Amino acid sequence: MRYVGRRLRTGAAGVVLAVALAACGQASPEPGGAAEPDLGVGHVHGLGVDSADGALYVAGHYGLFKVTSPTTMARVADRNQDHMGFTIAGPKTFLASGHPSAEDVSPGVPPHLGLIKSTDSGVTWKSISEHGSADFHSIQPAGDSLYAFDSQTSKVWRSLDGGATWTQGTEERVIDLGAGADEPSRVYVTTPDGLKVSEDGGVNFTDVAKAPLLSHVDALAGGWLVGPGADGKIHTSQDGGKTWSAAGALPTQAVAFTAVDRQRLLVALEDGTVLESKDGGKTFATAFRAAS
Repeated sequence: MRYVGRRLRTGAAGVVLAVALAACGQASPEPGGAAEPDLGVGHVHGLGVDSADGALYVAGHYGLFKVTSPTTMARVADRNQDHMGFTIAGPKTFLASGHPSAEDVSPGVPPHLGLIKSTDSGVTWKSISEHGSADFHSIQPAGDSLYAFDSQTSKVWRSLDGGATWTQGTEERVIDLGAGADEPSRVYVTTPDGLKVSEDGGVNFTDVAKAPLLSHVDALAGGWLVGPGADGKIHTSQDGGKTWSAAGALPTQAVAFTAVDRQRLLVALEDGTVLESKDGGKTFATAFRAAS
């Protein structure tokens, strides 16, 4: 989802994974350009389920959308800003970053939203920090900690006050972040060189030696790790990455991934299709596919 065009290790698998790293490759509309009737979702940047009502949300290059049926979705608040790092942190509570829509670009201000937060399921957003400077491509709550990867500094950031202030960690070529409330100082990152882990809040990282090459990873309670691999399979570890098992295969590379829990997994494909598994990645059904 990041680092467009980088060639990863493991040969052909790396070339396939590179497709999933292109989430930022589309340019936002230029101010003053001809308005399109409907920009659609664009590249999918994030997925989540709002526990307030069970609704599935899809965050894309041109807005945030609520899935209303397997073939329809509604644009939230008629807004088409780019939602990067989209994460649902609690009932009706969304976190994101990204870029403003063309009509909202401020002259002389870099088009980076920093950390933004919504407490009404994406209808309205409030700037929390780093407006105009940080472009968080991945955001991950972990109990009292909040992690983010900033594409502008190429560093993993950590906040202990909900994102109001940050401590910058080490520089890494991060694709996705994974962390959980049971071990808030432990954060995993997927990179073009493989899965890495930090035990000190993102200051130092070491390789997870036996991990498959993953595009995304989520960390769940009890040492569970899960994510899609460059081989198209869903990989799971129950011991913090020491051993792994492979479940079902995806039809194409994942561009966004969320583990709602150990059994319920959400995956977005390059064409915007959203797949859902209710058995830990063994099988998938279509949660959303645009009507042709």
